[in-house]
Amino acid sequence: MSKKIILLVLAVIAAAGMVFAGGGRQADAGKGLIGVAMPTRSEERWIKDGDAVKAGLEALGYTVDLQYADDDIPTQSRQVEDMITKGVKALVIASIDGSALSNQLASAKASNIPVISYDRLLMQSPNVDYYVSFDNYKVGGQMGEILVTGLKLDQATAADPVIIELFAGSPDDNNSVGFYQGAMDRLKPYFDRGVLRVPSGQIDRAVVGTLRWDAAEAQKRMENLISANYTGSLVLDGILSPYDPISLSCLEALKAVGYGSTPGKPLPIVGGQDCIVASCKSILAGEQYATVLKDTRSLGAATVTLIDDIMQGKTITGLDTTSYNNGAKIVPSLLLDSVIVTKDNLMEAVVQTGYHTAAELGI
Repeated sequence: MSKKIILLVLAVIAAAGMVFAGGGRQADAGKGLIGVAMPTRSEERWIKDGDAVKAGLEALGYTVDLQYADDDIPTQSRQVEDMITKGVKALVIASIDGSALSNQLASAKASNIPVISYDRLLMQSPNVDYYVSFDNYKVGGQMGEILVTGLKLDQATAADPVIIELFAGSPDDNNSVGFYQGAMDRLKPYFDRGVLRVPSGQIDRAVVGTLRWDAAEAQKRMENLISANYTGSLVLDGILSPYDPISLSCLEALKAVGYGSTPGKPLPIVGGQDCIVASCKSILAGEQYATVLKDTRSLGAATVTLIDDIMQGKTITGLDTTSYNNGAKIVPSLLLDSVIVTKDNLMEAVVQTGYHTAAELGI
């Protein structure tokens, strides 16, 4: 499958260049209609995801019904229902709430419509056929690795512990479980040695989670953490962040109280995820330390490959059949690799690969 994915990445890029400003290229309807439900247009990465899947499918001759739900669960439910009514041949769903679409998934099963859970695992339903994502646990490990490297934790001592605070993703997104567990497992040896300390004591995922991955809510929490724990001489050294907009909002809260402009209070080491343009600019400016790049083109191409193979009745190989239990079944999963991006490798990993252009990053 890997060679086909590489070819489809190129096809996605080529097809994306053919999209008309007035609403999309004309596709051969002969192969059938595919429904693609994305959570929101308000986040850069989901626009890229939707565009990648749509362009790749259209390049192969499918018609695509791409819908965004603006992070509103009832809207996404209606959109999926409408796609089923239209007679789509397959459904690709990046859910807002992984447990909110059970009725729609049952309807899809009754209509023999295969369901691909895209990046966010659909939960509590046996009617999910495949999961296509990056390995969430490994991504979380990379988030932890950003702090290990950036804070030089291997050189830290219990006599002078490194001070951090923790943020997690949305509690209703199963991905956030893997991210947080992977990160905390990577950091556990340093907690055990006493070289890492969380002054707020807020460690449980339910407490540090950020509903809907909302950056404004994360900023409010960061402001509260600062006022409750860092009004004296204690300085925050690092933040575990699961998502670039959360990273940027935390940095804004810290800059507002003098971090980055006051002697002895440098901006803390902050990672992130999704490699959005604003975070790339921040990394180049020496503010956000790093991010985890999950190349949406590869994810889109892998999804397109999977759908096309399903439509042709091919046997699907290369799947993980042990890792992702959605509460009703183990969902066969196609898992891709991600990469840590810092100032040192940003040009190579981001610009030279065409994920973002130099013009987009202002360089």
